[in-house]
Amino acid sequence: MTSVSDLCSAMESIAPTAHAADWDNVGLLVGRRDGPAASILLTIDLTADVLTEAVSSGVDAIVSYHPPIFAPLKRLDDSTSTGQLLLGLIGAGISVYSPHTALDAAPGGMTDWLASALGEGRVVPLQHAQSHRPGETNKIVTYVPAEHVDAVRAAMATAGAGVIGGYTHCSTAIENQGTFLGDDSTNPATGEAGKLEHVNEQRLMMVCSDGALADAIAGLREAHPYEEPPVHVIPLASHPVHDSGMGRAVHLLSSQSTADIVTRLKSTLGVDQLRVADGGVETHAVVACCPGAGGSMVDSARAAGATLFVTGEMRHHDVLAAKASGMTIMLAGHTNTERGYLPTIRDLLASVLPDAEIAISGCDETPWATV
Repeated sequence: MTSVSDLCSAMESIAPTAHAADWDNVGLLVGRRDGPAASILLTIDLTADVLTEAVSSGVDAIVSYHPPIFAPLKRLDDSTSTGQLLLGLIGAGISVYSPHTALDAAPGGMTDWLASALGEGRVVPLQHAQSHRPGETNKIVTYVPAEHVDAVRAAMATAGAGVIGGYTHCSTAIENQGTFLGDDSTNPATGEAGKLEHVNEQRLMMVCSDGALADAIAGLREAHPYEEPPVHVIPLASHPVHDSGMGRAVHLLSSQSTADIVTRLKSTLGVDQLRVADGGVETHAVVACCPGAGGSMVDSARAAGATLFVTGEMRHHDVLAAKASGMTIMLAGHTNTERGYLPTIRDLLASVLPDAEIAISGCDETPWATV
């Protein structure tokens, strides 16, 4: 039987939580990993109506795009709507997983689906996700006489340094000439105290994780022949992930008019109307988007050369500023830019969890009504 752990692994493969925004709350929010997930319900918002639907349908787990737990909780009781919802989930034994911005950032995720409505072209993130391989958060640098390099390398590798993917003992050694002058209290491994010495060495460099750093340095010192081994620890920057991150810019194969994009967007999102603030550009070679509330992405969209930006909602004064800069803004409604992706995530999950029954909520809907 499909377990909650299986569901978590499947969602991680589709939308790695490491690429979620640092302010977000993603992953398994309610439930036991050894619990069942034979029946899964998908929703954008986990409302009381969706919970009632889930209970009556007898589902084991809910994948809720928006996290039902966002602000820190000081107590869990029925005095708030969030507390009532969580107690209802726990009482029914229903687990909840939320991907939110991890799904926005993922290749083939929600933002790429929204970008597909803007026209064909080269698609790149507006803000690239950053990645650190677990073993590559630091670089250890030391200087060693050539005849001792192998011993120092082996000691550091045994402690966990030099791991790159599936490879161990990874290092770089470069010929180097070092100098030192020891005072009367020193006992240098080569040369004499009180005399400036020149030594042919190798500069040995190995990547290392934070967790292995202390042991790797201890191993280096133990294997190194010098009385005072030189040790430099250099923190390494994370790497941008080329196809993952927040927002998307579409460099269109052929320029599109604002009216053309409106037509395509209405069809993809299944909406009858959009709110458009026309920035004055008639045709667009680069367009950009972000599902939900994407106002913070406008500057990145402008930097990418976009003259049209699509999102769900924005603050009034941000819209005015964007329009004044020549950027056309299209607002489709927050969840209107998200809900149409649910069939895609259903199919992706079904391919990874073939034994699970996966359905889309019939009660999940935008809170807004046009009157």
